[in-house]
Amino acid sequence: MSTLYIRLPSKSAADSATHWLELVCPFALVSHGGSIEREGAAPLSSLSGTVAKGQRVVLLLAASDVTLLRVPIPPLSAARQRAALPNLVEDQLIADPSGCVVVAGGLSDGLRTVAVMQREWLDRIAKTLIAFGARRIEALPAQLCLPYLPGSVTAAINEQGADIDVTLRLSEQDGIGLVIAPALSHPETSKPVPSVVEGDEGREQHEASAHMVIQSLCAVVPEAPITLYVPQSAVRTYQEAISRSVVPNKSISVFADSWPRWIAGARDAELDLMTGLGAGGSPGQDWSAWRWPLALAVTVLAINALALNIDWWRMKGEAKSLRAAMVQIYKSAYPTETVILDPVAQMRQKIAIAKRSLGQPAADDFTAILAAFGEAWASVKPGRTMPAIAAFEYRERSLFVQFKPVLSRVEGPGGEASAQQMKAALAERNLLLDIVPAQSATVWKIRSMK
Repeated sequence: MSTLYIRLPSKSAADSATHWLELVCPFALVSHGGSIEREGAAPLSSLSGTVAKGQRVVLLLAASDVTLLRVPIPPLSAARQRAALPNLVEDQLIADPSGCVVVAGGLSDGLRTVAVMQREWLDRIAKTLIAFGARRIEALPAQLCLPYLPGSVTAAINEQGADIDVTLRLSEQDGIGLVIAPALSHPETSKPVPSVVEGDEGREQHEASAHMVIQSLCAVVPEAPITLYVPQSAVRTYQEAISRSVVPNKSISVFADSWPRWIAGARDAELDLMTGLGAGGSPGQDWSAWRWPLALAVTVLAINALALNIDWWRMKGEAKSLRAAMVQIYKSAYPTETVILDPVAQMRQKIAIAKRSLGQPAADDFTAILAAFGEAWASVKPGRTMPAIAAFEYRERSLFVQFKPVLSRVEGPGGEASAQQMKAALAERNLLLDIVPAQSATVWKIRSMK
């Protein structure tokens, strides 16, 4: 999974430029293994193809656009904390909190680090990257991506035309940003100052810019030593500006800036301001990676649906053929019958009528069920006190046996143990026994298994 890191210009530089998308942004494309595949500086508009190909885009926001606050926050759930943050930082902000993105970080020394940024500027950046095809976006304060050296201050510069963005990390949880506009500015402020100095005018402009940066750093950090990271081409210029500085006993070390340092700091940063935008700043679901699994799932479902339909038609044809065969058999046995709705039930009815005419009772006749019940009752009765039967009722081809209410409470056929014995005795005679719920007496329902 490749990750594209981009150091964005400050909002002031974007506002002063004719087209902010044409401002040069340092970038680095990092592979899944952590190696840098490509790095350089290019306008944001020309990085649209790289943004679309990358799995993740990490934005290093200009430190001057992000305000870091240390705020005591009571223990709250995540949802309540997000709702309470604007009110907790309102007295420390000049702008209206409703127009800002407010995100809280981890807890340290009883305080939480809160990042505040103008919502309109972050929303504009997010929508631009989403239009480029970004799949996942993170926005981190650049000051928290600089390495923290205890006892000293770390600083870095990013030149944007005539403006210079200065990023300072003052402590582990604190950092600020400055925008320095030298008096000797390039005539076209929307374009970057050339990296190769040509002539005395360009040299003087770089020296003046470096001198103003050093003076500003000494004013902001008058005592602590400073580690300053500048572009490789500007290392000598800044070293000469330090040597000409009149600030006594001021330790400023200059090193060439590099992407591995920013990438390592970004991995440790916790504050992601994109979470403050909610769903509006998140790219839509990328279904491109799921197109083949989804196509396979749809194909499998289509095959299964087709197979089920084919099997249903086959079984429907078999049922139709079987019914036609049964109707034909019934007609051959009873040619005078003209109405055939259910040949199986009608055949059973004809067989039962024929048996009755020959003196053979059907299995569900009253006499057959009553006789079988009497045999089962007699087999269970020896050695037991049997209650009196209140009534017999025959309906729906079933025999209902009702016991007397008073006697149905004693242990007997109306009890659970006796009912189980009667079920076993009746099962031997192809009969089923069910206990029918009744209000005052126990009622058995006995029917044929056939």
